[in-house]
Amino acid sequence: MRIILEMTTTQTGAERASLFLVDHERQELWTLVAQGMEQKEIRLSAGRGIAGFVAESGQLVNLADAYQDERFDRSFDQSSGFKTRSLLALPVKDRHGKIVGVLQLLNNEGGPFTQDDIAALEDISVHAALALENARLHHESKERQRLERELALAQEIQRRLLPDSPPKVEGFDFAVRHQSSLHVGGDYYDFIEIDPVTQLFVVADVEGKGASSALIMSNLQATLHAVANHVHSIEGIVFHLNQGIQLSTRGQKYMTLFLGLLDVRRRALHYINAGHVPPVLVRADGHSLPLEEGGMVIGLFPDARYKRGFVKLEAGDLLLACTDGITEASGVSEEMYQVHRLVAAANRYRAQSAADIVESIFKEVTSFSKGGSQPDDKVLMVIKVA
Repeated sequence: MRIILEMTTTQTGAERASLFLVDHERQELWTLVAQGMEQKEIRLSAGRGIAGFVAESGQLVNLADAYQDERFDRSFDQSSGFKTRSLLALPVKDRHGKIVGVLQLLNNEGGPFTQDDIAALEDISVHAALALENARLHHESKERQRLERELALAQEIQRRLLPDSPPKVEGFDFAVRHQSSLHVGGDYYDFIEIDPVTQLFVVADVEGKGASSALIMSNLQATLHAVANHVHSIEGIVFHLNQGIQLSTRGQKYMTLFLGLLDVRRRALHYINAGHVPPVLVRADGHSLPLEEGGMVIGLFPDARYKRGFVKLEAGDLLLACTDGITEASGVSEEMYQVHRLVAAANRYRAQSAADIVESIFKEVTSFSKGGSQPDDKVLMVIKVA
């Protein structure tokens, strides 16, 4: 850029040259390079001064006396002590004809700028456009690499918020799989051992995708771990989760949640379903029972109350809990996978281990949804009763 400006001043005899970059998003111009202003960046709002006018209109401006033109902004001369006399400014356009910058020359040593000066500046503007395009691509590449590093770090942090592996519980076989459609997402699962014979587990789905949902997911994880060992009922746990999420998001985000408390000794499940896709208990004879008792979604209204459900577990039962990325997966026909297919798959694969059941269903969902709409975040948890 500096070489381009040095060529410009040498060829035209101008005292100074500046190259302004047009920032269309912020509606402003700023000096990418400005001779004589090495320690000071100039920023202009769109339309301000001669450079702003050229960027907005696309017209060349050639002034013998800048002070005679009302568009000229004298404030820069006043702050720097420089005195502008003649001025030549023209737009720099990319290969698509979009204005990406403005080349501006000040004070031609021979008086006003001539047609030869304009021709020279137009030739040089082609090189300036290429340089700006290269600079833009380089900046975008570096920014993309930075974002990718940050997303990779965020993905690793979110992965560490989830359990490393399912719990080992005598008489039960636990398995779970989590898959984000983006680097990070709002689907969540967890296991918390209350005592050797009491296991808490949760599957949740924060509304939306991406970073904002991932932040709420991390808030949920922190709140759940803070209250789980200090609140003595699952109604109280879900109440505090709702209060915490509602307070932090002001009702702007919500989540669905299924929280189960497994009584290992009595083979009983206490649960609360807060607006979540109802998990299904698939009995050994193939019949299924949806687990729906609970209340409204988490995070919308303070002081919401929740009612627990209860079910006895029997040998051969399969409990399947998932997020809507499983049940709402759709293929080319836009038909959804739905719960009845999930139940049928569980019955087909019930002889397998819980981990193999999870993998088999995931493969089936992936095959079912080929060619369909943008995939959603997915969690599938299977608990097999021995």
